[in-house]
Amino acid sequence: MPRSLRVEYAGAHYHAMCRGNNGQNIFVADKGRRLFLSTLEEVCEQTGWRIHAYCLMSNHYHLLIETPEANLVAGMKWFQGSYTQRFNAMFKRRGHLYQGRYKAIPVATDPLDGGLEYFKAVSTYIHLNPFRAGLYGPDDALELEAYRWSSYPIYCGKQTKGIKGMITRKVYKAWGLTDGSSESQLSYKSQLERRMKFELNPEAGRKGEFEEVETSKWCLGNELFRERLASMLKGKSKNDNLRGAQRKDHGPVEAERLIKLGLKELKWAEDELLSAKSVRLEKQAVAWLVKTYTTVDGQWLANRLNMGHRVNASRAISKFRKEESKEVKEMKNKMLKCTG
Repeated sequence: MPRSLRVEYAGAHYHAMCRGNNGQNIFVADKGRRLFLSTLEEVCEQTGWRIHAYCLMSNHYHLLIETPEANLVAGMKWFQGSYTQRFNAMFKRRGHLYQGRYKAIPVATDPLDGGLEYFKAVSTYIHLNPFRAGLYGPDDALELEAYRWSSYPIYCGKQTKGIKGMITRKVYKAWGLTDGSSESQLSYKSQLERRMKFELNPEAGRKGEFEEVETSKWCLGNELFRERLASMLKGKSKNDNLRGAQRKDHGPVEAERLIKLGLKELKWAEDELLSAKSVRLEKQAVAWLVKTYTTVDGQWLANRLNMGHRVNASRAISKFRKEESKEVKEMKNKMLKCTG
């Protein structure tokens, strides 16, 4: 059976999820979860993604992602591949980590497509995962906000700082609340606790109205939203808004811009950069800058910066990223400063 096509467009929102191969644990320990979140932060930097909600369970994850650019596929390829490699290195394992392809269900947010109704349902579904697994809840010893591998504690004010790339404004707005206020945090917690208590009531006749929608639809939105996405898959969409002329690019165009900025900061000519060896700090710095803020791969960098095999580029970037010497820290600050 051919793979289903991914719908990509600027400003899209997705409920992304993936399970471990053969149901295995994809985190193993807390350090695995921290590794997952740090990798998620990296891909947000590379792609410009925004994370509205997340939850890490034992053998699967849930993310509510917004892509200001049409770069879901490139971002997910890097994200899942990088986490798998890092996971295997950390826990001395080999082979596949995930069970098949990730799911990424487009979620409507535009007023014409039903507003934030579906967005609200997805974020609620994600945050209630530990409760529905029977691990946490209003009648348990541990309340839901005690589960720290979810964005729910952030929305409740239990945690004061979210991961890089995460924004809370839209979820609060979906509930008619003001972003970040203590009153909104208390109200959000109260609303989800009411939802949990409702689901615990056998007479309610359902365990959560969203499961059926979530598992049976290829996208979440009204008929107009579904028709628009279907048109995109057929190559018929001519909506210029989907291209987002004012959005920031994170592909080769942005990579070229960053190279120019890096060269200007270093006061180097392009010929100097291309002729320099891969061990030169300046060359590693430019490669690191491009890799940090774009989705271009190692082969593109190796070809563009004359670094030989893509493995050479990857090793040089990795070495520069991990180095903590004063000289490298100053170089990193210089590269970041030049981006504005």
